[in-house]
Amino acid sequence: MNAITLNIPNLGIEGFYELCQANQNLQLERTATGEVIIMPPTYPWTGKKNSGLNAQLWNWNDRTNLGIVFDSSSGFTLPNGAVYSPDASWVSNEKWEALTQIQQEEEFSPLAPDFVVELRSSSDSLKKLREKMQEYINNGVRLGWLLDPKNKTVEIFRLGKDVEILESPTTVFGEDVLPGFELNLNKVW
Repeated sequence: MNAITLNIPNLGIEGFYELCQANQNLQLERTATGEVIIMPPTYPWTGKKNSGLNAQLWNWNDRTNLGIVFDSSSGFTLPNGAVYSPDASWVSNEKWEALTQIQQEEEFSPLAPDFVVELRSSSDSLKKLREKMQEYINNGVRLGWLLDPKNKTVEIFRLGKDVEILESPTTVFGEDVLPGFELNLNKVW
């Protein structure tokens, strides 16, 4: 199952929101150029891995109370106009509280999360995921992880730095963005 990309000329944020409301059973994203990406549901194997990832992030945040954790259903409007839903993401309290209540509750919040994770599923193109991760960084995400269970690699994207690739790691750390967070990859692989 591969994602389908539709080119809908002149589809702005409001039009994309209306499209999402009219098709709530679909997982949709919008690129900065206005293309709409229709993503198929994941296989249970990927959903299980993603749940383990989100649980670990949520548990760390519950202990530290440093921000807000979001799952793959949460859409964010990046500064370049793209609306993406990372598999897991985190926004600092400071950044989240700077939004209005409407931006928090009734819009695809206009911000780049501080941290994002994309978990490669069997149908994902590694090239496209790498491009998406770089787009996150280019739009202000401070730390991003591209997890590839098939190859057991983690690609770490950092603001202002080259991509680092880890081969078969058992853990990866949240660095200064997520202080004290350690992802146990044995629960993801």
